[in-house]
Amino acid sequence: MKQNILVIGDFMIDHYLWGKSDRVSPEAPVPVVEVIKEEDRLGGAGNVVNNLISLGANVIVSTVLGDENERMFKLLNEKNIDTSGVFVDEDRKTIIKSRVISSHQQVIRYDKESKEDISKENEAKIINFVKENISKIDVILLSDYAKGVLTENLTQNIINLANENGKKLIIDPKNRFYKYQNAYMIKPNKKELSVATGIEINSKEDLLRAGWALKEELNLEYLLVTLSEDGMALFGDKFIQIPTLAKEVFDVTGAGDTVLASLGYFLAQNDNLIDAMHFANAAAAVVVGKVGSAVVTIDEILHYEKNIDNSVEHKIVNFDEIEELSESLHKENKKMVFTNGCFDILHLGHVKYLQKARALGDVLIVGVNSNYSVSRLKGSTRPVNDEFDRAYLLASLEVVDYVVIFNEDTPYELIKKVKPDILVKGADYKDKEVVGSDIAKEVKLIEFVDGKSTTSIIERMKLC
Repeated sequence: MKQNILVIGDFMIDHYLWGKSDRVSPEAPVPVVEVIKEEDRLGGAGNVVNNLISLGANVIVSTVLGDENERMFKLLNEKNIDTSGVFVDEDRKTIIKSRVISSHQQVIRYDKESKEDISKENEAKIINFVKENISKIDVILLSDYAKGVLTENLTQNIINLANENGKKLIIDPKNRFYKYQNAYMIKPNKKELSVATGIEINSKEDLLRAGWALKEELNLEYLLVTLSEDGMALFGDKFIQIPTLAKEVFDVTGAGDTVLASLGYFLAQNDNLIDAMHFANAAAAVVVGKVGSAVVTIDEILHYEKNIDNSVEHKIVNFDEIEELSESLHKENKKMVFTNGCFDILHLGHVKYLQKARALGDVLIVGVNSNYSVSRLKGSTRPVNDEFDRAYLLASLEVVDYVVIFNEDTPYELIKKVKPDILVKGADYKDKEVVGSDIAKEVKLIEFVDGKSTTSIIERMKLC
């Protein structure tokens, strides 16, 4: 059953105007951008919602919108989010951040927003909404962008309701930290912690002093500090710091939203805060490797965690796993390529063949005959290498996405699981029936490299 996670905070519209520019305005020394496409996306607290939906949670939202609210309602409705906790004050401005992008370069951003606190009347509406729904809520997340929704009165009321009802509440803070007293957890970054405490953080000792001071001052159960390249630090009954998992950082935009969402998602299902911290750390590592305000999926997090030590075992999967992965990849409109073989002694011919196969699509899945299957096909002296060794070497190739070991003489049952767009075989299959051709959309034949084969290698070894 999906967990219900309530997100309260400053919801925004990220408005993009995509275009091109090939001239300068005669009125001023600025580029003239011809707008080709406009797009609205959920931003601010909405990016927390995007991540929660991507992870698989059921999301409930509450906020106050202003004018042009129909654009926000459209975005929320498109994601099938219940908007009964969203209230409108026409005297406010719905927060819209417009970005003009020309040739993948942001030319200018202009904002429309209200920053003053929401009215007492709207505070009461949100509080009543939470009271009426708190029995079905598993975790509450407050996403504070200091745009007026999370007032001191509202924040304290929500914290009290969460504490009284035994609900975990996590806050991504902005400023006016006194608003967050008695919360279950807040998660500032290092700079925000420094501002909140007035302590310049240049060492671990500075971090410890600032962290314990803020936790005590606000009477928090937990304080989680994100430290960018230095990982995360948790102040609870004791201090725990974990290193970052990120291998490549392309863009940190929205990483805080991903951490908030992944913490909430994990804790809605499991009380183990240390595991939740590691889960959020992996989610952050995934998302900073993407460009823009990206989201992360469970599969991406699990894949990343498995791949931390550079092992490729995660690419070797069984029949059930490849069926599930294939269904997911088809939904993402990935072009799936499948091929198979014994691959007994991996050589140049194999590698070039697989490189050409991978070039035909987005994902290459390789079926590998098991030891028993190879023996039936090649004789009792084969295979030379064990099935796992062969699978691991194939998985080590960058062009190979997944490897599946199969016991049958043909990969027909495996092909039924994968349902490839393209089925690849060697050119020696010309004018022959290719197993699985009735399932794949297309069959491609690839020439082998002359003189490169496992059999010829074995024969040469016999002469040594």
